[in-house]
Amino acid sequence: MVVTPSIAAAAYQSVAKIGADLPASAVQNATQPTGLNFGDFLSNAIKDASGTMKQGEQMASLQAAGQGNIVDVVNAVNQAEVTLDTVVAVRDKVIAAYQDIMRMPI
Repeated sequence: MVVTPSIAAAAYQSVAKIGADLPASAVQNATQPTGLNFGDFLSNAIKDASGTMKQGEQMASLQAAGQGNIVDVVNAVNQAEVTLDTVVAVRDKVIAAYQDIMRMPI
């Protein structure tokens, strides 16, 4: 896959949204535990990725029916592609880490 400036910008915007969704009190109290554990973080990330993929599919379906704006469709499909690439990369890293742990001597 060739990373174009528009794909990089879409990835940057999706990462920037993560911090923007936090309330101001959470940002100020970043050093205190918020109750959000790693499992919750992964669950939320998977839900967001699933939502992005569904939005891309819906936009493509609208365009196939002749009802969608081509620019919106291309942007949604690019975001879905970047999201899928990110999910696959994270999955590969998790599997590699698991394999490294399993190879460690006891």
